[in-house]
Amino acid sequence: MFTGIIESVGEISELQRAGSDYRLNIATGKLDLGDLKLGDSVAVNGICLTVTQLTGRGFWADVSAETVAHSTFASQQRGDHVNLEKALTSTSRLGGHLVSGHVDGVGKVTAKEPVGGSIKFTIQVPAELTRYIAEKGSITINGISLTVNRVAGAQFELNIVPHTQGETTLADLNVGSPVNIEVDQIARYLERLLQGDSEVPKTSGISESFLAQHGFN
Repeated sequence: MFTGIIESVGEISELQRAGSDYRLNIATGKLDLGDLKLGDSVAVNGICLTVTQLTGRGFWADVSAETVAHSTFASQQRGDHVNLEKALTSTSRLGGHLVSGHVDGVGKVTAKEPVGGSIKFTIQVPAELTRYIAEKGSITINGISLTVNRVAGAQFELNIVPHTQGETTLADLNVGSPVNIEVDQIARYLERLLQGDSEVPKTSGISESFLAQHGFN
């Protein structure tokens, strides 16, 4: 679990193909590695990855074919910058919102416009994700917890302040850039609760006839 508050901008220093999967080495920049150990989780551009090997200046992680197919990793290259966040602990401040590190889909930047010192982005998302995005609600873009300013169909707007520009990779995005999208978990759970039992398969369970058939009279 993560908060969407980026701790460091790292770099993909090596990218290796392993069948249909990938292995990558991340140079972690200013990220504190003092409490990081094998098996720990780190969000890399919003994708929860497991540390498989620690190096002097970063770590190795494996990326499955499933993750590659449903995220921006399909277009990542050696030298690309990535947003990094270590997993949430019981004593961490929840500065953003609860983020799982499981990408729901890939969006695309359709507009980028300077507004004073800020940058206004317009992002288009897959149609099936639109029902989870609400004005002034939370959303995760490339691992960053952000607030939705406005929603119009399958597109929404974000305002990126100077501090966020300087501490993440968002300023490097351009029109056409793909981005990892994770919608707010509350929206997903609320939808499932509203569905109730309508999509739960009915089973016969234990009845009087079942008990009689098995000798319980």
